[in-house]
Amino acid sequence: MGNIVAIVGRPNVGKSTLFNRLIERREAITDPTAGTTRDRHYGKSEWNGILYSVIDTGGYIRGTDDVFEAEIRKQVRLAIDEADTILFMVDVNGGVTSADETIAELLRRSKKPVLLAANKVDTHERQYLTADFYHSALARCMPSQRPAARAPATCSMS
Repeated sequence: MGNIVAIVGRPNVGKSTLFNRLIERREAITDPTAGTTRDRHYGKSEWNGILYSVIDTGGYIRGTDDVFEAEIRKQVRLAIDEADTILFMVDVNGGVTSADETIAELLRRSKKPVLLAANKVDTHERQYLTADFYHSALARCMPSQRPAARAPATCSMS
């Protein structure tokens, strides 16, 4: 298989919303409740004439009282193994969290290409919040902003 992109990140950063936008349908459930997505969801998308598969994953987290936490992490790891490229989604409003750092380390160990998508850059002022991810050495950020579409700023992992 080729052209498989997995969307990975901590809970409630917008992974399922992006998945739905990429596949141009509302297949993934979006909800402010953490842990809504528990397994992998698959869809097809096209970009510049290239067809690819996209995988939506649950939020990768440790140390909660969610009984499904370990299984969600397992599903995320399976998606990472299956993917050719990883889209690591973060929320600029929360800044860099310990969960983001844990996920970044997991992704570095995968030795796969990783793009960092800084989500919720809804205003011109919020684009500067992506600098936190650059300074944390998670990524080299090159923010791109489309406020009307609420597109994530994209960066590449260091």
